Amino acid sequence: MIFRSPFPDVSIPDVSLTEFVFGGAARFADKPAIVDGVSGRTTTYAQLVEAISLAASGLARRGLRKGDVLAILSPNTPDYVVAFHAVASLGGVVTPINPLSTPDEVGKQLGDAGAKYLVTTPQLLGGVRAVACAAGVEEFFVFGEAEGATPFSSLTEGGARSTDGRAGVDPREDLVVLPYSSGTTGVCKGVMLTHRNLVANLSQLKGAGYDWERETLVCVLPMFHIYGLVVILNHGLWCGSTIVTLPRFDFEQLLRVVRDQRVTLAHLVPPVVLALAKHPLVDSYDLSSLKLIFSGAAPLGAELTRECSARLACEIVQGYGMTEASPATHVSLQGMNKPGSVGVCVPNTECKVVSVETGEELGAGGRGEICVRGPQVMKGYLNRPEATARTIDSEGWLHTGDVGYADEDGCFYIVDRAKELIKYKGFQVPPAELEALLLTHPSVEDVAVVPSPDEEAGEVPKAFVVLKDNRTMTTEEVICFVAERVAPYKKVRRVEFVAQIPKSPSGKILRRLLIAGERERAAHSGGANGEPG
Repeated sequence: MIFRSPFPDVSIPDVSLTEFVFGGAARFADKPAIVDGVSGRTTTYAQLVEAISLAASGLARRGLRKGDVLAILSPNTPDYVVAFHAVASLGGVVTPINPLSTPDEVGKQLGDAGAKYLVTTPQLLGGVRAVACAAGVEEFFVFGEAEGATPFSSLTEGGARSTDGRAGVDPREDLVVLPYSSGTTGVCKGVMLTHRNLVANLSQLKGAGYDWERETLVCVLPMFHIYGLVVILNHGLWCGSTIVTLPRFDFEQLLRVVRDQRVTLAHLVPPVVLALAKHPLVDSYDLSSLKLIFSGAAPLGAELTRECSARLACEIVQGYGMTEASPATHVSLQGMNKPGSVGVCVPNTECKVVSVETGEELGAGGRGEICVRGPQVMKGYLNRPEATARTIDSEGWLHTGDVGYADEDGCFYIVDRAKELIKYKGFQVPPAELEALLLTHPSVEDVAVVPSPDEEAGEVPKAFVVLKDNRTMTTEEVICFVAERVAPYKKVRRVEFVAQIPKSPSGKILRRLLIAGERERAAHSGGANGEPG
């Protein structure tokens, strides 16, 4: 059975992303587009469009051409918006990098993406300069000033606009952003998203009733993540919203900004919704301006939805998607929201649920893998045709790896995580990466990493470790060994030493057995299982 959107299909203009997002910006010329939540600095739509045009001209003069890749390694900042759209308007490709990544992780992404330019901050530049040079980066820009790097602000100086280097964009074929995702497996891969992919998804969101023209949004979720970049930033700008940016998540700072900027709509992840529902600090702030919370990146339970909604007297809706789908495939309906549901298909999107065992299409109520098809589905994984073929089948269905079901109204529910990935506070943690790392330790014979339920984080990585004969190792040693080599959100946070790892006859780790044990422990301990840190 194929489920379709209850909304009519929307038209998808055949234009570049920047043309699309700012095509109607003149209507909002004097309206605040971006507000820096820390300094209060405000940029109007007219000023933002001007800055993007000048930065694009500056980049063109520095040699950036259509198809060139520029990496952005930075926390949220208004300048991030300018850099992204300056590159996009030239037909270039942005590969956004998590600023918490280790130098080795940064180097791998830069090299795999073929990045020619890097925009970062003075604080991050020193730690990644060497790996960036080794990866082939030719020029560095910084938001600020640093020795050996060009201030990004200098690109907008002088007022000269040049069209040299600008080439016509083919929206259906040309990439605009290259985020990295682990998909449903363990190795990070470049997700090739075209201008049309993103234009389609923005059109689909508005077609589902998500029009934020009169809203003030808060962008505390990272812009390097597809959720922050598309659903908050680009969708908000296309709608004509005012977007308040914060460089990182700080709960009290978020509360203060919602109060002071009179934020009406907050895009969040379940751990933040949990804090809003339970943290006593909430009572110290006037959050009465908040009318709607949109939760994504991980499933939000019905009970927590009701609890937070009641406390804040605002509606909470959910959405579902993945980087490979630009990202939104499902959204909940305002006024018709079912707590616990991720909603219905967005316009122009088909969805089916297939049996994990047989591949048979299931009807309402049947639990299986969710597959989606629509114009927002990625072009493929960069230089990985086999991985692409495993994820998108010959009929164009994107296999999400998530298990769920649809009710009689076509509302979808996610009941299990992607087969492999761990979702820590909305971040994807590939267990295979942590397993490969731990196997390099001289004391480790075998290892399996699985999600362990946690009330605050949703899930945390837990390592089941088999030690070599006559070797000893403490829990703290395991945790520190990993923590020194990966980004903070990937850290192993729980450890259990075991005699052997359960495996199938073919040698595949039977994660479901380990995961079942973790869920049983969590159920007996009330949902938490130690401190996630």
